[in-house]
Amino acid sequence: MQEFKHYTVMLNEAVDALECDGSDKIFVDATLGGGGHSELILKKISKKGRLISFDVDLDAINASKERLKDYKNLTIVHDSYTNIKENLLKLGIEKITGGIIYDLGASYHQLTTGMRGFSFTKDAPLDMRFDANSNFSAWDVVNKYKENQLVEIFSKYGEEHYSKRIARAIVNSRPLNTTLQLAELIKKSVPKANTRIHPATRVFQAIRIEVNHELLNFENSLKEVVTLLDSGAIISVITFHSLEDRLAKSILKNLSLDCRCDKNVPVCKCEGKLVELVNKKPICPSEEEIKINPPSRSAKLRVARRI
Repeated sequence: MQEFKHYTVMLNEAVDALECDGSDKIFVDATLGGGGHSELILKKISKKGRLISFDVDLDAINASKERLKDYKNLTIVHDSYTNIKENLLKLGIEKITGGIIYDLGASYHQLTTGMRGFSFTKDAPLDMRFDANSNFSAWDVVNKYKENQLVEIFSKYGEEHYSKRIARAIVNSRPLNTTLQLAELIKKSVPKANTRIHPATRVFQAIRIEVNHELLNFENSLKEVVTLLDSGAIISVITFHSLEDRLAKSILKNLSLDCRCDKNVPVCKCEGKLVELVNKKPICPSEEEIKINPPSRSAKLRVARRI
């Protein structure tokens, strides 16, 4: 198996936001990945503190288990962050007393491991699953979706200007079985542009989001997690593209409102303000980090505190 490589983006900023130095509280890493954020949290919290880390990717789980094997106050859960509540209850935990961190999107390992099918530069089966046990892959999207469905996801999740052209080309060229077949077809379907961005970038992003239900999962998880947070617990969210950031911004802003009831309802029936925004504008990577790890340039960090 290829060595698990992952660059942890905004490592210090995201963990510092949790204010976990010397803490004996319970923290959650919703997206374990290569274990960078988890490791720093574990270094900062006390031995009485506890960290529960989640991931659906078995490669990530195995790599992080080895990396973090010396920490006794860590529990790694091989499951999606959409099931945080159920898994915490199994562990006898009702409240996240310290905070939670989300590091969204695909990891460097996933994007660069050829056989996972995330990359348009390496030939591999059309896969793109974070969870290898899932029976729904990129192949299903590319070969089974109707043309109008493809147009919708390319436009919605990829913000692709040539969604109709690409969708029509895909439907007329089926079956497509590999990443390079798809990438080459996309390249031929759109006008040449004077840019270093590969023409397949947005479509591959859109398919990946669709396969893994990324935006829906994040939205549902964040809304549920707020109900699990103790007063004072912190949410730290790193996003990597505008769709994720807009969603994070919208949800956290909505949760920070004094009332979320319909304006036509005479009496407030919601719980009122649930969080306060720690930073109204997102925190971005430093110039130094971007030089070391150029893909981090698109990352944004948003932080909120449960009240």
